[in-house]
Amino acid sequence: MIDKEALRLSYRKKRRELSTQQIRDFSADITEKFLGFLEENRAIQHIHLFLPIDRFHEVDTFPLFYTLQERGYFLYTSQVNKVKDQLDTLDISKIKGFEADAWGIPLPVGGRPCAAHDIQLVLIPLLAYDVNGFRIGYGKGYYDKYLASLEQEVLKVGLSFFLPEPVIPVEPHDIPLDVCFIPHQVFHFNN
Repeated sequence: MIDKEALRLSYRKKRRELSTQQIRDFSADITEKFLGFLEENRAIQHIHLFLPIDRFHEVDTFPLFYTLQERGYFLYTSQVNKVKDQLDTLDISKIKGFEADAWGIPLPVGGRPCAAHDIQLVLIPLLAYDVNGFRIGYGKGYYDKYLASLEQEVLKVGLSFFLPEPVIPVEPHDIPLDVCFIPHQVFHFNN
């Protein structure tokens, strides 16, 4: 089995090899599939999104954010609290835009710190994932800690440009995805 760091390097390279147009097209397809999923699951109204970092070549969630905002969903994101080494939740339902910080991380203008108890679904950034829903992120463990801190059960959703690996290394603190959206396909995991 390939180790986590080798998978991180491999998937960072795979992402860099995608053109800007491919990222845009794949992201649009993923957004369309996710919006269809929400149409079938109308009880989900409180959604936590990750904001894409351009230099990481992530799935672009900005079009999804603006569509969900227009449709009246309650929207949240997180920002790193370096003092507590955790993610703090921000309400971004009514914000008007974003600014990039010194590292190119998008920050919501006017995002308000809030409790996370209403969140029903969390979109989770990832580099790779496997057929069982386990994922590899950037190695800091922020999202596993964040998910473990939530008092309620949430739907854990990944977004990726690529098919799953057969298996990836798993650690005791790893929390698997329930669903992963990729271009042209949706994977549901039985966890």
